[in-house]
Amino acid sequence: MIARASFIERYYRSRTGVIGLIILLFVILMAIFGPILYPVDPWDMVARPLQWPSFGPEAPFGSDVLGRDVLSGLVNGARVSLIIGVSATAAAVTIGVTIGALAGYFRGIVDDVLMRITEVFQTIPNFLFVIVLVAVFRPSVFTISAAIAVVSWPAVARLVRGQFLSLRQRAFVESCVVIGMSTPRIIFTQILPNCMAPVIVTASIMVATAILIEAGLSFLGLGDPNVMSWGAMIGFGRQSLRTAWYLTLIPGVAIQLTVLSISFVGEALNDTLNPRL
Repeated sequence: MIARASFIERYYRSRTGVIGLIILLFVILMAIFGPILYPVDPWDMVARPLQWPSFGPEAPFGSDVLGRDVLSGLVNGARVSLIIGVSATAAAVTIGVTIGALAGYFRGIVDDVLMRITEVFQTIPNFLFVIVLVAVFRPSVFTISAAIAVVSWPAVARLVRGQFLSLRQRAFVESCVVIGMSTPRIIFTQILPNCMAPVIVTASIMVATAILIEAGLSFLGLGDPNVMSWGAMIGFGRQSLRTAWYLTLIPGVAIQLTVLSISFVGEALNDTLNPRL
């Protein structure tokens, strides 16, 4: 209880962290309960095309060029963006932690081979590589998440490797080796828990980056055609940017606030999990 209270107290010292957490919780609740509380299909024509916001109860946030409800697209797009951001980050962290842990613990030839593979992925431009992967395979939520994970794991691998190289020399790890503790147990119960703080902070930033990448793909027409996302909404509205700028402004602000809130939460977690900073 003391440690938990101390963590909460340190986190709430960051005003931006609290603001970011409130915004992020709102987006999460909107993604979960929004389609239930506002059950309008984002693909249905519910109003006349290009109806401006607040000009009709059938489309409070206006309608796009096909008469689709912008508010419904905003609500359903939150779920798509968060699913892709969280799933891509989870996959990238899993791959990166595994490779970084093996490289940092065993060192030697294992470290050399794994780090050379990591460097190969780091030399490829991330966004272009994602475009190629999504274009080669059929665009879907799974494909986009997997493509983002493929380009995101090297940063986690290098971070975890550095932590393992530092912790591998500590006395408590050497004592575990002396008493005959198995290698997997040392890795997962002794070293890995001690290097999770920077991984958690990095993961929060990766979620924001994944959301931005997905928005860019959808804007270019490489998103999942079966789901409505914020990036797709911006793409649909770019042809009417001068006459109906709200079509790009509303989802653009949603993306900005979500990414900004995740960044605020990440910075607050960094200060909380590393109080010496």
